[in-house]
Amino acid sequence: MTRTIFMEYMKQGTLTALTVLLIGLAVFSALPRTAHAKTVQDLYPLLSDRFIKTATLTSLDDDRILQTDTGIVLTQTQMIQALDQHDPRLKDQLENNLIFLAEQEILTLILEDEVKKSGMADGNAVTQEQIAAFLESIIGDTTVSDQEAKNFYDENKVMVGGMPFDQVSESIKQFLVEHKRQTAVRTHIHDLGNRHQIRIDDTWMEAQYKRMTDNPVDKARLSGKPTMVEFGATGCVPCDMMQPILDKLKKKFPDTLNIVFLHVSENQVLAGRYGIQSIPVQAFFDADGQEVFRHTGFYPEEAVMTQLKKMGVAQ
Repeated sequence: MTRTIFMEYMKQGTLTALTVLLIGLAVFSALPRTAHAKTVQDLYPLLSDRFIKTATLTSLDDDRILQTDTGIVLTQTQMIQALDQHDPRLKDQLENNLIFLAEQEILTLILEDEVKKSGMADGNAVTQEQIAAFLESIIGDTTVSDQEAKNFYDENKVMVGGMPFDQVSESIKQFLVEHKRQTAVRTHIHDLGNRHQIRIDDTWMEAQYKRMTDNPVDKARLSGKPTMVEFGATGCVPCDMMQPILDKLKKKFPDTLNIVFLHVSENQVLAGRYGIQSIPVQAFFDADGQEVFRHTGFYPEEAVMTQLKKMGVAQ
């Protein structure tokens, strides 16, 4: 199977499971705003697929960063407290991605409100365990059929090292069940976005967007050229198998395609931002920086070229 690197981080206590979930999965629309109001997606194109993309940009006072129409508030003071709760080894990475930490925090506050309304909270304080239990109640039972597992196996034999299906079928089912569960959570978060209109401080947003985009992936997306990003790590067999393909693409398309390799173990927060939970992942972005396709696992050169043709890069 693909190397589930973020599960390793969770076990180490580097990122909590809820943190990974919210940073990586907060990529959904909210309600449309009035035509004259400037929104996040109007001015910050790399955030056009995020939960806060339709948040209205405005001037907030009293230390506030974000505020919902239901009265939920996130302040600078709360952000400092949130930073202090994370692994100190990630502090620099998180400080360069405060937009996404803020998005995680406002989502957590919204989820806490949902837990309270559901009656699942004991008292005023809501724990991560209660939020997790609430999400579990939303997801319900999730199953994967033998045929679904077999279809996945047939399409991704390289990922399992050519092992017989009967030896890996249970692992594949677990992998697919988790994928379905994540999809269910995404759907619920999308629904939350439709019920909570958000305002965000424009001055804070402008400063943080500049810091956020100071990395190889976002610089490539803002370059005006199509981009292929490989999220991986050295020592990961399918990742290492991708390297000759990446090298060949760099030589073949030196002026028309950005090729970026991101070592996820060294860029944990950035990888979390992009929802990377297994490696390798190949993400393709058009000239406007918008993601058009992604694939998990080893991706043969022929398949890569087919995708690049769809993007107009290859003939």
